[in-house]
Amino acid sequence: MSVLIKPIITEKITKDGEVFGRYGFVVDKRVNKIEIKKAVEAAYGVTVVNVNTMNVGAKRSVKYTKSGMIQAKTNAYKKAIVELKEGDSIDFYSNI
Repeated sequence: MSVLIKPIITEKITKDGEVFGRYGFVVDKRVNKIEIKKAVEAAYGVTVVNVNTMNVGAKRSVKYTKSGMIQAKTNAYKKAIVELKEGDSIDFYSNI
């Protein structure tokens, strides 16, 4: 079971990373905060101070087309915001 699925790279999370040392990840729905902390520390070699998690629900939409109504749905996922010790940072762009 992979704990960290992918990092969240948006303008808001990037600004939080620069200013407050907070980074976002999409994580597996079944993991808890302790497992997320251990996974981030092992993967990036940093010290995690705080972990906040939230479950993002699925969003449904209806599109009206020439052929009729089409219903669509986005997937639900779990998001984790990880705060690092002052002085630590994660560089997602180092291996590009």
